[in-house]
Amino acid sequence: MGSSQTSLDSTDIELVIFDCDGVLVDSEVLCKRVIIAMLGDLGVVVSSDYFDTYFLGQSYESAQKQILADFNVMLPAEFRDNYLTALLKVFAEELQTTPQLHDVLAHLNVKNCIATSSSPERVAFALETANLLTFFDGRITTSKEVLYGKPAPDIFLLAASKMGIKPKRCLVIEDSEAGIQGALAADMQVVKYTGASHLKDLPIELESEREGVRLISHWSEFFSLYPSLKTNAKV
Repeated sequence: MGSSQTSLDSTDIELVIFDCDGVLVDSEVLCKRVIIAMLGDLGVVVSSDYFDTYFLGQSYESAQKQILADFNVMLPAEFRDNYLTALLKVFAEELQTTPQLHDVLAHLNVKNCIATSSSPERVAFALETANLLTFFDGRITTSKEVLYGKPAPDIFLLAASKMGIKPKRCLVIEDSEAGIQGALAADMQVVKYTGASHLKDLPIELESEREGVRLISHWSEFFSLYPSLKTNAKV
């Protein structure tokens, strides 16, 4: 990566692009529980680590191909709809935002949007359930809109284009390696957020900052890193 990734001051940022699952909503632990159980019913036994490696931040199509490659099992046509139905039921009962997210959203003084590997139906339900839709309504890009999902840069470039902002002026907040790779490939600044349930208990030595990627484990750290992005205006 070039030095431009780290040299830009926060005053150059005009758009914050949020991932949804594991960043805005604490959903990955719920996704993991549901899909591991449903795959088990098909005789496909995957571990928590397998989920983290091959499913986290990836599209359904990517996960489907991985299962076929590793287990020689083609998921039945109805699996996706059944998974979504089961997942949304769990979301309705248990989904929450990540801790103190609203403090960031309420005081962000630049444009924001979402770039997610989730389906349009799932992200809309998640945002509505978590009372976040008013923050992002009409500014959501999903992997269905691009040919190549994360870790390709396409979804981030499309999200920025929709908002009329150049990639170098964008800051992406991600939790997954696939998302981080895609954002870096798009030549955007990146924050890895590790405050959701699926990451917050990982040993700290497993995380280290790299060029173009900064780490935060709690939303209270965000404006410490990017003070110029904060306004005192109330929402």
